[in-house]
Amino acid sequence: MDIENYRDIAPYWGKDFEDAKQRLIDNKEYLASFLALLGGHDDPDKTRNYLDGVFAGIAKSKTYPDFHMMVTAGVLIPTVIGRTMTSFTSSGAESLDPDKGYLFISNHRDIIMDCALLDYALLIAHKPLCEMAFGDNLIVNQFVEDLFRMNGGVIVKRELPMKEKYLESKRLSRYFVELITEEHRSIWVAQKSGRSKDGIDETHPSIIKMLYLSQRGTGVDFSEFINRMNIVPISISYEYDPNDINKGREEVIRQHHAGEYEKKKYEDLISMCKGMKCQKGKVHLSVGTPLSGTFRTPEEVAEAIDHQIHLNYRLWDTNMFAYDYLEGTDRYKRELEGFDGKAFLSRFAHLSSEVRSFVLNSYANPVRMALKEKS
Repeated sequence: MDIENYRDIAPYWGKDFEDAKQRLIDNKEYLASFLALLGGHDDPDKTRNYLDGVFAGIAKSKTYPDFHMMVTAGVLIPTVIGRTMTSFTSSGAESLDPDKGYLFISNHRDIIMDCALLDYALLIAHKPLCEMAFGDNLIVNQFVEDLFRMNGGVIVKRELPMKEKYLESKRLSRYFVELITEEHRSIWVAQKSGRSKDGIDETHPSIIKMLYLSQRGTGVDFSEFINRMNIVPISISYEYDPNDINKGREEVIRQHHAGEYEKKKYEDLISMCKGMKCQKGKVHLSVGTPLSGTFRTPEEVAEAIDHQIHLNYRLWDTNMFAYDYLEGTDRYKRELEGFDGKAFLSRFAHLSSEVRSFVLNSYANPVRMALKEKS
């Protein structure tokens, strides 16, 4: 891979990494305030130790994989887990071949935590960490871009004229293919553009079409290509989604305005911070098995990905309670012994009936999808 072909979208390497690292050091006080917001403790000594660990990792980092492992997966994410989760568990990462590159296609609940927790799961399984694709709409300033690209972020340019967008998608496709098949490194991508706000996890075939875009006309068989890309479905489930109410309000507004919803400039950044610093309860991440077999269309690939995501999704009390409550059943009565349903419902008592219904359905929908797969 010639990284110069992708310098404007790829994670920072060489001088670009050193320049970004220096910008962080030059803005140490701002960075410290930001990090304290995300992972600080009530105990000043613990906060100081946490920040010291971060800055020590930054000083030692010479490449983005160093930064990724020593700062983010090594210090920041474990701190966030300890502060905001009752427990974090993962499964399946131990079966990955460390010498292979994988395309991790994941359901998408949280802008940052989904891919960050995959990296942490890979770290504790002693596997190489992965790069992550994210939309350029999230880059609100140089500081945010530096943090993303120093953590293996790959920019997906979305706001382009039609012809330029096609050419950029083709280039991004080449990057994915070369990264996985030539460099044997892995990358995370969401199963569709944007987070799932309704709890319905469905892979958009356009993701698969984009992936194959650079191979069309080369004689590469579609099915053979899909098998060569080592596509691994990822399921992540949160007992409590810190942004559940925000997502519900956004979608209800969108429905009332014919699909239109204009985000404020820093709205995504606020969601990122909230997703990292607020309580999530129990969280589980499941790494599936690489797709294999014969695939004729992107739709068939998407269906195979969804099958694993739905069956591997860890259902929590919040999901089962919302399902029973909305469906008027007692299917999960035994599993819900000891769960305080009244307390759960009280979280949404102040909402309008529309938003409240949307949010509760977002918790119930993973149950519906799992039941559908098993039927």
